[in-house]
Amino acid sequence: MLRNLPPVLLGPLSFGMMALNTLFWVVPLYTITLFKLIVPIPAWRRLCTRCLISIAEGWISVNNAVFHHTQRTQWEVHGLEGLKRNEWYLVTANHQSWLDIFVLQRIFNRRIPFLKFFIKQELIWFPVMGLAWWALDFPFMKRYSREKLARRPELRGKDLETTRKMCERFKDVPVSIINFLEGTRITAVKYRKQQSPYRHLLNPKAGGIAFVLAAMNERIQTLLNVTIFYPDGKASFWEFLQGKTPRIVVLIEKLAIPHELLLGDYSNDEGFRAQFQAWVRTLWQQKDARLARLYADAGRQPPDYS
Repeated sequence: MLRNLPPVLLGPLSFGMMALNTLFWVVPLYTITLFKLIVPIPAWRRLCTRCLISIAEGWISVNNAVFHHTQRTQWEVHGLEGLKRNEWYLVTANHQSWLDIFVLQRIFNRRIPFLKFFIKQELIWFPVMGLAWWALDFPFMKRYSREKLARRPELRGKDLETTRKMCERFKDVPVSIINFLEGTRITAVKYRKQQSPYRHLLNPKAGGIAFVLAAMNERIQTLLNVTIFYPDGKASFWEFLQGKTPRIVVLIEKLAIPHELLLGDYSNDEGFRAQFQAWVRTLWQQKDARLARLYADAGRQPPDYS
């Protein structure tokens, strides 16, 4: 059995199988993308988009099969009941490593609309996957430093305009938009720099999801609040491929987003901004307490980020 291979062999083998799977699927994906570009008929492009999503879901399904045959990981997932493929969802989760993305893809694939997340503009040049993300209408964001905005104030708000334009594409076809509220993976350095008031989390950034909700014009009314827990310690994707992640626990909380938060001017309305941030802080306080209980139930000491 592949699962019994030593980590030094299992890791490269698992990665190689995933790489071959990716190369297999990018050929039809690139081909359909070309047809989508050269035929400017809306109905045709919508058909191509559906085909591209089916290809991406096939890629995820084969990855999941690779995980099944190479890993002994025990999965404990709660909260998948009642999810639908024809609804719009906003998905949030705590962020610890690249493995989080594959965890979310595994549990949600073909249960809800295809997951899309915001990607840094520079990653469009990432080998193979950059063009695939672009073909699948993943929203690319160009971030500007405070220093650059000070030199070129006309760039202020450009990232928000990008958000609005990308969300326009998601109004007619159900989609799941994922946003890691922490904005980055948690590390001790980042935790101390932020002086986070949470024990297991970085500070959440509310602006991104506020802009998404407003741009979607009430299409998204449901939040899937996901808590990812690795009982045996923080797991990296490479450690997972090596078979060093014995157990993964995922808790999914399906919540109705308060209607008064679906539309609002986060940038200019101070009252709305305060209300939205308070809602997000409450979610994060509850998630922090949930992680504390999970560590206690597992009899494990949480990582010391302080």
